[in-house]
Amino acid sequence: MRIITAIASILIVLGALNWGLYGISKIDLVENFFGGLKSPIGKAIYILIGLAGLYSLFYVIFA
Repeated sequence: MRIITAIASILIVLGALNWGLYGISKIDLVENFFGGLKSPIGKAIYILIGLAGLYSLFYVIFA
């Protein structure tokens, strides 16, 4: 479980940095590098970041 928690934490940090950059300068790193929601890889990255957030939420609540 430690590996999953570490991966989730990394994905959450990357997602937070992406949102921060978007809020400051309208730069979406996932869209720029992976095509955003237009490409399957971009969609997968957004989904993984969302799942990491859900995992961490349940980890904090139930741990």
